[in-house]
Amino acid sequence: MKEKVVLAFSGGLDTSFCIPYLLKEKGLEVHTVMVNTGGFSKEEEQQIEQRALSLGAATHKTIDASVEYYTKGIKYLIFGNVLKNGTYPLSVSSERIFQALAVLEEVKNIGAKYVAHGSTGAGNDQVRFDLVFEVLAPDVKILAPIRELSLSRAQEIEYLAKNGCAISWEKAKYSINQGLWGTSIGGMETLVSEGILPEDAFPSQLVKSEKRVIKIGFNKGEALSIDGKEMSPIELIKLLNGIASEYAIGRDIHVGDTIIGIKGRVAFEAAAPMIIIKAHHLLEKHTLTKGQLYWKDQLAVWYGQLMHEAQYLDPLARNIENFLEDTQMSVTGVVDIELRPYHFSILGCSSDYDLMSSEFGQYGEKNRSFSGDDVIGFTRVLANPLKIYYSVHKND
Repeated sequence: MKEKVVLAFSGGLDTSFCIPYLLKEKGLEVHTVMVNTGGFSKEEEQQIEQRALSLGAATHKTIDASVEYYTKGIKYLIFGNVLKNGTYPLSVSSERIFQALAVLEEVKNIGAKYVAHGSTGAGNDQVRFDLVFEVLAPDVKILAPIRELSLSRAQEIEYLAKNGCAISWEKAKYSINQGLWGTSIGGMETLVSEGILPEDAFPSQLVKSEKRVIKIGFNKGEALSIDGKEMSPIELIKLLNGIASEYAIGRDIHVGDTIIGIKGRVAFEAAAPMIIIKAHHLLEKHTLTKGQLYWKDQLAVWYGQLMHEAQYLDPLARNIENFLEDTQMSVTGVVDIELRPYHFSILGCSSDYDLMSSEFGQYGEKNRSFSGDDVIGFTRVLANPLKIYYSVHKND
């Protein structure tokens, strides 16, 4: 009997190459698993299954991990307004841990001695997958054919053609990863520091030009309604993405430091994540205190770093999640957003917990809680430490 290997399969070039290679060159019985984190339709799931079986997989399994991905990952990225380097909503890096965990369950279910993925040796994903297996299943051997062979995409296409699977260069020149929290696009122009992706490289195209204002309702930090219609957070993300992607909103290029120490550049399309994070952040500015906002920023940046650099299993991540969740008790209200081609604007918000209360005054206009003389005394006390310092350091 052949030994079994479970392959994390997306249906793309790299994972497609892995099936005949593991089957013919390694002599293993290949069982593929596609973990859908919200980026694939039922039709696309069926197409991916057909490709896996046609390439020689003994079995194929589709796992829907979108609920777990949202409740244990995305929710906290929203609570923390997490944008890596102020730009990237961790569209792909945040989903890999949940895909790896789901694949590992299948490894245990079928008693496989091997687990495989299609990551190259030059990116972050190899570490994200490997670390989960290393920590939670150290006795299972990890195989990563693309990394081990240092193959180019052209070489992969040639090998697949010899094994009866024709993939055109046009379809393979970009590596596209899509999930509930956005889509990344890598290759060609992103391999160098200058240049932008052509319009047709992005999955969504501009089809709407007239302005549109929508209202997103939040309850305790979670986005749960659009224009007054209540729905689950996952349904909202999908609906909002469908609405906003018609305006080609959410496109950008992220440049950052990779886990392996080199700089990386990747394009992404994340209409719903960008809008939700910015709308949520505005609502927090109105409903949280200065101290809460400050410490949330510090911890959220580190939480995003843990997620990005494969350290989600660190118990510190659970500690930060508890803090973030506790800060959301009053983050409830409605935010108005205007959509335009390639752009959106956060217009304003309403909330029963709004701390911008006119009862105490209006900034720059009138003040109801203290007098001008109070300000004079307050300023004298506030200035005292500096007056002492400059009385001693007269030449500074």
